[in-house]
Amino acid sequence: MKFAFVAAKTAEARTARIGLAKRYGHTPPHKADVIVALGGDGFMLETLHRYIGESAPIYGLNRGTVGFLLNEYHIPGLPERIARAERVTLHPLRMVAETLHGKSVEALAINEVSLLRESRQASKICISIDERVRLKELICDGVLVCTAAGSTAYNFSAHGSIIPMGSNILGLTPISAFRPRHWRGALLPSKSNVMFEVLEPSKRPVSAVADFTEVRDVKRVYISEERGVSLHILFDPEHNLEERILNEQFWS
Repeated sequence: MKFAFVAAKTAEARTARIGLAKRYGHTPPHKADVIVALGGDGFMLETLHRYIGESAPIYGLNRGTVGFLLNEYHIPGLPERIARAERVTLHPLRMVAETLHGKSVEALAINEVSLLRESRQASKICISIDERVRLKELICDGVLVCTAAGSTAYNFSAHGSIIPMGSNILGLTPISAFRPRHWRGALLPSKSNVMFEVLEPSKRPVSAVADFTEVRDVKRVYISEERGVSLHILFDPEHNLEERILNEQFWS
């Protein structure tokens, strides 16, 4: 088994990379059987984005803080752990954002696509699902669409629902909604096409963020699941992603 070890810029992650490469050898990512990512959840997302075109699955080892998308860090027995690891396949969201200046920007998001107000004034956003207007005007700080894998991140902080893996559901969650005051969002079939139209975009500017890509002054944002792109992550059986997402709903 050929390993490619990639690490975050922290001293802890870099030291771990040196030790693992010395013990198991290092192969360039495009020639490796498995890419081992050393860092935190943020670095794991960076690694998934960086190697979207590679066929090798990614096995994360936690050298950060929370480590929700990562396995526990141990140097011994790495080949055996990877051999028995469970594979999870994720499909990212594709965002197409149109700006006030006539620019169109595309980006992929593994966790979520979020719209956020840029100024002191609340944003006003019209929400359409599959070309049908579902909410004429949402007055809010923002709104997001998340995958199941991303449902425990920003979505959960915004009081959105945690979504089980394999449910083929996307989360639609408002961020600090003012009107309608009691709207808490929706759960959508993963095949849904979501369109956000920013109302009064010059007066109430809004930015769109797809993981690491931010687009300022948007007027429309289209979001759909990109089934043509598959991301493969490996988890130890005792720490699989489905079990972690379930546990998050009973954490206190």
